[in-house]
Amino acid sequence: MAAEDPGPEPARGPPAVWYRSWRFYLVLVLVVWAYAYGWRVTQINLGELWRGASLIEPFARSLASPDVVTRELHIQQATAPFYYGGATPPPAAGGTGSARLTLSRSTGSIGDRVAKALLRFSELPPGLDALKSALEIEALADYPLLVTKYKINVPSLSGPLRPSRTLLVVLDRMVETVFLALMGTTMGVLFAVPLSFLGAKNLVGHLPAGTLVYAATRAFFNITRSIEALVLAILFTVWVGLGPFAGVLALGVHSIASLGKLYSEAIESIDAGPIEAITATGASAVQVVRYAVVPQIVPQFIAFTIYRWDINVRFSTVIGFVGGGGIGFVLQQYINLLQWRQAATALWMIAVVVAALDYASAVVRERIV
Repeated sequence: MAAEDPGPEPARGPPAVWYRSWRFYLVLVLVVWAYAYGWRVTQINLGELWRGASLIEPFARSLASPDVVTRELHIQQATAPFYYGGATPPPAAGGTGSARLTLSRSTGSIGDRVAKALLRFSELPPGLDALKSALEIEALADYPLLVTKYKINVPSLSGPLRPSRTLLVVLDRMVETVFLALMGTTMGVLFAVPLSFLGAKNLVGHLPAGTLVYAATRAFFNITRSIEALVLAILFTVWVGLGPFAGVLALGVHSIASLGKLYSEAIESIDAGPIEAITATGASAVQVVRYAVVPQIVPQFIAFTIYRWDINVRFSTVIGFVGGGGIGFVLQQYINLLQWRQAATALWMIAVVVAALDYASAVVRERIV
């Protein structure tokens, strides 16, 4: 019996347009409400960007002229004696170098006021702008007559260029920062590698209590990763005191969780074929890991480790603000003292080192993976 011909398929209408659905408008309303509420909660005020621009002008100028090189500092001293009464003729103004100090009056009585003026003021380098301004303000002020001799010191820089003290301090702290990150990363690797095998479901899932071990390990990774390295640095500075050791511990604990999660996911993504083949030969769990798992994960482990070291160098600059050592410690002092040129030197050093490490780690990862 021949099958009946079902006939032509009924014509289908045009496909539904997604933006005409009521669900689309509901989602749109929710998104608009979320952004409007977020704008209000976060107190976004774009006008403050323009009104406060002048406040960062000193820092912006300092970025263009960091304190990197300097010359030897020489002090020129200018003096001008003052005589009580008008009988003694005043001598000429004295001093060393090109600085000469003159007084508006060279004789007088107790309680008289005398204005000071500094002549032939030596030109100061940019690094002493603030000091120069202070001297000029002092020179224009009036002072009660309490001494018989006025004296002023005029600094000047001369001689060949040499590394500034700020540059030497920043270099020393930057080296400390790099090795602080290295030791913290090493601590993280030592603990993360064994824990990562316990956090890989394809390795422990079939073992007795394997699911419990897997869940506990992953929970440890997630909880520890949720605590910022800055908070850990505060905790360890209270525990072991200020210094780079607290920073090493903070970065190490945070690296254990971060690397452990990355390592575990790398293990879970390996090819199961070698594992099944070696398991079929009757190999033990340790032998399976040694011959089927490790060869597949070593390149990824190395790449993750180098990348984590790069991240820890950046973290080190932040944890120094809470006493964790490294270049962040001196950067905070420069900022608190409004020493913008010194702070600019530290920031440029951080940028150069982080960029160099980022490039080096990218090259190594490209060759390994």
